[in-house]
Order: sequence, then structure tokens, then C-alpha cells
Amino acid sequence: MTDRRLFKGGDTVTAFTGQAGIVIPEAAFSDVRNGMKEGRRPGHYFAPGCCQHPDYVVQVPVLFEDGTYDVMRAMNIRKSPDLSEKKRGHLQALMQGQSE
Repeated sequence: MTDRRLFKGGDTVTAFTGQAGIVIPEAAFSDVRNGMKEGRRPGHYFAPGCCQHPDYVVQVPVLFEDGTYDVMRAMNIRKSPDLSEKKRGHLQALMQGQSE
């Protein structure tokens, strides 16, 4: 059985509020949770203990350009492959800073 996911780690996304972000890969998720603050922006999961293991179909962990992360509902984000190189580079730098 293949693993079906709407989003993969490293995909650039945009929240419905217009904020750009990058999907956090599974391997880096625990590092990001320990090292960064949760943003608690509109559209995130807020039930205690609900997002220990996000499924990348409905629960998608996203690192946003302001340096915070949230586990977002998939219906509140969309893929954004045409994100500017400046924003993409900034997001990847944030991700690299956490995975080291």
C-alpha cells in the first residue's frame, strides 16, 4: 500500500491569510517543535495532544516566514510553487537552522 499525502516536506505553501511557509519534513518535525514557537494562527489544530504525529493529508506541519510553526488544517493552506526566490531562500534557511 502506498503512502498518500497531499503535501510533502519542503513544499512551499501559503496560508489563507497570505503568509508564506514551507512544509516541515517528518525528520525535522521534532526539532522544530522543540526549537521554535508555535504561532497559533487561524486555521491551525488546537486540541491538546492532537498533532503528535501529523499525517500530511489533513494535519500539515508548516514553518512560516516569521519563524513560527503550526500544524495547519489542509483546507486552510494551498501549494505555492510560484513563491519568490527570496521568500523561498528565507524559508529554507529557517529550516536548515533548525535541522542542524
